[in-house]
Amino acid sequence: MEKLKIAGGYPLKGSIRVSGAKNSAVALIPATILADSPVTIEGLPDISDVQTLQALMEEIGGQVRFEDGEMTVDPRKMVSMPLPNGRVKKLRASYYLMGAMLGRFKKAVIGLPGGCHLGPRPIDQHIKGFEALGAKVTNEQGAIYLRADELKGARIYLDVVSVGATINIMLAAVLAKGRTVIENAAKEPEIIDVATLLTNMGAKIKGAGTDIIRIDGVEHLHGCRHTIIPDRIEAGTFMILAAAVGEGILIDNVIPQHLESVTAKLREAGVQIEVADDQMFISRGEGLKAVDIKTLVYPGFPTDLQQPFTSLLTRANGSSIVTDTIYGARFKHIDELRRMNGKIKVEGRSAIIDGSVQLQGAKVKASDLRAGAALVIAGLMAEGVTEVTGLEHIDRGYSHLVEKLSGLGATIWREKMTQEEVEQLKS
Repeated sequence: MEKLKIAGGYPLKGSIRVSGAKNSAVALIPATILADSPVTIEGLPDISDVQTLQALMEEIGGQVRFEDGEMTVDPRKMVSMPLPNGRVKKLRASYYLMGAMLGRFKKAVIGLPGGCHLGPRPIDQHIKGFEALGAKVTNEQGAIYLRADELKGARIYLDVVSVGATINIMLAAVLAKGRTVIENAAKEPEIIDVATLLTNMGAKIKGAGTDIIRIDGVEHLHGCRHTIIPDRIEAGTFMILAAAVGEGILIDNVIPQHLESVTAKLREAGVQIEVADDQMFISRGEGLKAVDIKTLVYPGFPTDLQQPFTSLLTRANGSSIVTDTIYGARFKHIDELRRMNGKIKVEGRSAIIDGSVQLQGAKVKASDLRAGAALVIAGLMAEGVTEVTGLEHIDRGYSHLVEKLSGLGATIWREKMTQEEVEQLKS
């Protein structure tokens, strides 16, 4: 096991490039199961979630080549092998294997997904969609069993807006007979990205990016080449980082329209942002103003950036309130920021941040992916050295983070943990 060390208090400048979108990648890779010939995806991030999915594709018989961000999956020899545990427990998005395998094989056995512990994130809307398409779904000994004689298009209304359920139903419906209509669908850019891949494979999908998606089933899907969209959450993380410790940072490979809510909040806080076609330049800020944030489904402020933004607000003049309406349990980073001298209290689904404090280096632990990003930003802002453990969470979503930040001038490095440190972490 490794830990991350950060010597904070130094200004950063230069340019940094955003990787491909994690939240697209974890759906695009399972979507290749549906093809009858090889599919190539360009621009994938080099993160552990992608590596886990590669192993799962190979486990069910796929031939996979992954090099320099380009993955080619040959799904022709895939079989509907049960995946009740093991690697599927490592990432939340393993549930996309349900929709893809159900769509191709009309059956699947998938262990209940893992990933970050952010409180209850039920898959009842996924199951509702599968059952509407004609599948029988049972939970047997901690695994989800899906079986169908055939899948038929249906009208499905999602009781809550869910990215995962929207994509999973799309995956199951593209080879179903007849028309499927998903109402109250999520609108995230990653959904459009998946729909684009499926359309390039021969699917008939209209309305991706709106709250009503129509899918006319086809008999087969073929291989294609697809380029993934940039990661808007990584881009937003770098924007927040630039506002916190930057002396002029250019963020490359972004789609500015995907970040309008984040851009608006940073500007409200007094951050200077220049926007180009696929780049953003964050100038050095003079005095940060307190702002209130409420997370909402897209195009609202993303829950994935609530935690990094909380770190930034410890430097703002005044008191800020951050409310997470999506995941109420997403405040585990607050205790760690308190260890670093942050003055923050949690009341229900809100965190109240007293700004204008100087964070101090400390030993902290990342409890989930975005909490890890928040602690890295806090470490860069703090006086002294910050030590972050729980790097397996950060590695799930940020590609070559140490190298990228070092390129901006950050003093940041990884170290092997001693056996005594590992034991203390487990206790």
